[in-house]
Amino acid sequence: MSQKTLILFILLSITGIMQAQKRPQPRSGKAPTVNINKPQTFTLKNGLKVMVVENHKLPKVTFNLTIDNPPYYEGKIKGVDDLCSSLIGSGNMKITKDNFNEEVDFLGANINFSSHGAYANALSKYSGRILQLMSYGALYPNFTQEEFDKEKAKILEAIRSQEKNVPTIANRVTEALAFGTNHPSGEYITEATVNNITLEDIKANYERYFAPDNAYLVIIGDVKYKNIKPIVEELFGDWKKKNTKFDSYPNPQNVSSTQINFVDTPNASQTEIALVNTINLKMSDKDFFPAVLATYILGGGFNSYLNMNLREENGWTYGANALIGAGKYPSKLKAASSVRTSATDSAVVEMIKEIKRIRTEKVSEILLQEVKAGYIGRFVMQVEKPQSVARYALNIETEDLPLDFYENYIKTIAAVTTDDVLKAAQKYLLVDNMRIIITGKGSEILSGLEQLNIPISYFDHYANPIEKPKYD
Repeated sequence: MSQKTLILFILLSITGIMQAQKRPQPRSGKAPTVNINKPQTFTLKNGLKVMVVENHKLPKVTFNLTIDNPPYYEGKIKGVDDLCSSLIGSGNMKITKDNFNEEVDFLGANINFSSHGAYANALSKYSGRILQLMSYGALYPNFTQEEFDKEKAKILEAIRSQEKNVPTIANRVTEALAFGTNHPSGEYITEATVNNITLEDIKANYERYFAPDNAYLVIIGDVKYKNIKPIVEELFGDWKKKNTKFDSYPNPQNVSSTQINFVDTPNASQTEIALVNTINLKMSDKDFFPAVLATYILGGGFNSYLNMNLREENGWTYGANALIGAGKYPSKLKAASSVRTSATDSAVVEMIKEIKRIRTEKVSEILLQEVKAGYIGRFVMQVEKPQSVARYALNIETEDLPLDFYENYIKTIAAVTTDDVLKAAQKYLLVDNMRIIITGKGSEILSGLEQLNIPISYFDHYANPIEKPKYD
């Protein structure tokens, strides 16, 4: 089905929703199927899997190199992976940094690097050279003390500048309490951990984790499979397999009952509220789409339950949201808002109320259809972009998805019912096992929170438990 036909389908669906209150809603027709080009694939001896999607509509090509390693704990040198990301691409052993940058600019290309891969796009007539330059930066980095000192100073300055930033403190404590500070998702970067990092740590991090074992190279655009395959083999064939062993971590545990975790920030001009519980939701799960839609209805758009309550009805905030994580590893569901200090306790009550509402009341059919139409519309607008196609191909490989997952995307969303949304909300929005993490001015809000009859525990700005603050 063409993109124009899909957009027409969306517009007709939305029109039907708007007219639904005036007449009986018509029965839905058969959902369309999207045709997405399947990649041609091959795997190098070192484990690098290459996917090529030919698209000759425009004379452009994109390269996406992704290293799909599991998360790992950095401990006393937390920040080493961030520093490694900053340094990859800042010079390599094949061509000087200045010459590299000048040639990329001259060719009108774009190349970016990180400790988890690389990305490049260019006109297809330069595809061979751009892929070669990308391989130089990714596989032959030149880590120098001078560049290391520069990037380390930047990170330290960023940490210092955010030292008293209330949202930064709130996010740090939220992750640490939800996952635990001994978990890769819960540990946080500090001046001390960054100061522990040496140039040798950067080199060791790169040597251990930047490997082809779990790597994927997705090539999309105006190239031919038979022509690009030998180029990839030549440029990436000597990339050494590392056989790195990764530690496993216990799944984070939710609290046994609802509790408030309070962080006193005397300089706060408003209160940061986050209701959080950890989950294990995979894209391949049958209730993936119902869970995503339930979360969006709760806090994903302007007309969401949380936003209509906290912002539109009460005027306590500029906005409220809810986000759900999904993937191979444990993630979290988080409903959050920054509210007026004087409304902190009231906002907590209303946020709990809206979560209970979506867990106990079926969403209206009209609202569900409206949210589904929005998701389908956004999907249609993205489906032909090279970055989207690359992400789809990669997700199918790394998330163990059916090969027709994205072809059936519209059909799968259209089939979600109000019952499905209710069940997903009950399964993943664990209101009775949530942490209510509140970061704000304790002298003004703590007395109100105590009247909610919810157990309160106290933490410093780094998620360490402390005694209850005392105020004059």
